[in-house]
Amino acid sequence: MQQPLAFRLRPEKLDDIIGQKHILGPNGFIRKCKEKQTLYSMILYGPPGVGKTTIAICLANELNIRYKMLNATTMNKKDMETAIEEARFFDHLVVIIDEIHRINKDKQEFFLPHVESGLITLIGATTANPYHYINPAIRSRCHLVEVKPLSNDDIVEALKKALVHEKGLNNEYTCDEEVLYYIAKMSSGDVRFALNNLEIAALCSENKNITLDVLENNLKIPKYVIDKDEDGHYDAVSALQKSIRGSDVNASLYYLARLIEAGDLESIERRLLATAYEDIGLANPNACARTVQALDAARKLGFPEAYLPLSVAVVDLALSPKSKSCCNALGEAINLVREHSFDVPPYLRLTPVNLSEEDSYPYDRPDLWEHIQYLPNPIAKRKFFKAWHNGNYERALNENYQRLQKIYRTNNLAELKKRKY
Repeated sequence: MQQPLAFRLRPEKLDDIIGQKHILGPNGFIRKCKEKQTLYSMILYGPPGVGKTTIAICLANELNIRYKMLNATTMNKKDMETAIEEARFFDHLVVIIDEIHRINKDKQEFFLPHVESGLITLIGATTANPYHYINPAIRSRCHLVEVKPLSNDDIVEALKKALVHEKGLNNEYTCDEEVLYYIAKMSSGDVRFALNNLEIAALCSENKNITLDVLENNLKIPKYVIDKDEDGHYDAVSALQKSIRGSDVNASLYYLARLIEAGDLESIERRLLATAYEDIGLANPNACARTVQALDAARKLGFPEAYLPLSVAVVDLALSPKSKSCCNALGEAINLVREHSFDVPPYLRLTPVNLSEEDSYPYDRPDLWEHIQYLPNPIAKRKFFKAWHNGNYERALNENYQRLQKIYRTNNLAELKKRKY
């Protein structure tokens, strides 16, 4: 059986890879590695189908370095031992691990000393955020490299190559530029998805002519993708949130209706979730929970019946009191973290070193917990949260917040433990 089109057309050299100019261009990190014949352990992270594994393989090939492919979801102890034996035999080996965020602790500990000694160079590929899902021990030994979604123009370029490449469709099919553009729009930056759809369209085409009718009849194309007024569609997505934020229930229902007619359930889901937690928040947290339930019901129902729970969610959100206190507070905290990251106080650390018992966190003294200083010293008095007063729930939280503001907090735990509250 013939291999999939995306597999047949996988680039073999860095110059054949489309897009990713930020790392493959003249001043890009990957390009510099090739030019200087140098390789570092790295984590390539980004969405599916953007070339992470391909970049790793091409770089190893162009540096003429032996490599071994592993997948964190399927590899076992024997696979890992074989990789290390091979590395010792050849004095070095590049180990490329797909889905590296799924690697468990035992496997991490097995590889770490060999990465540290330079016996292997580890290149991981992941769709997960490495700051959240990659173990710090691995992350600290690797350079993090973002691989970005491809633009529609990049995808169209790849599709054009596929039409003429001898390993691709080999000039056997004709296809209008408009059709390639629609396939690109559907792909959301995923070139593998785009090539798979082109292959399906070719299979289903009459007289080897790939037309828009072929796409509509054989691929699940959202209506908004083939909508000539593309800007109007995304304007409606924006207008939906703004109408809910402004508590105009009638306008909210109107823009929801436009998105339903476009068949764009994904945009509706994302926008209503963002709206619920950004604009309603603590003023009516139950409405946020009900929105999640309504969207789950909408997914199970699918169109046309999905409009039933969606209508309830939109009316609920539009007529709810509004509060942006939480997202505003976190936004302020994020801005501060980006400017400066302060050390966590020793008594709050997971495994504090050389900390006396009297200065350690009092797990057995709940009466002291509200009196401990939790922020680092330089920002001990900083306040991020500023309550709004548009709902009963947030007003109740704010009453407790005001009570807590009057409590004296200290970082002198030894002295604090002498007190009784």
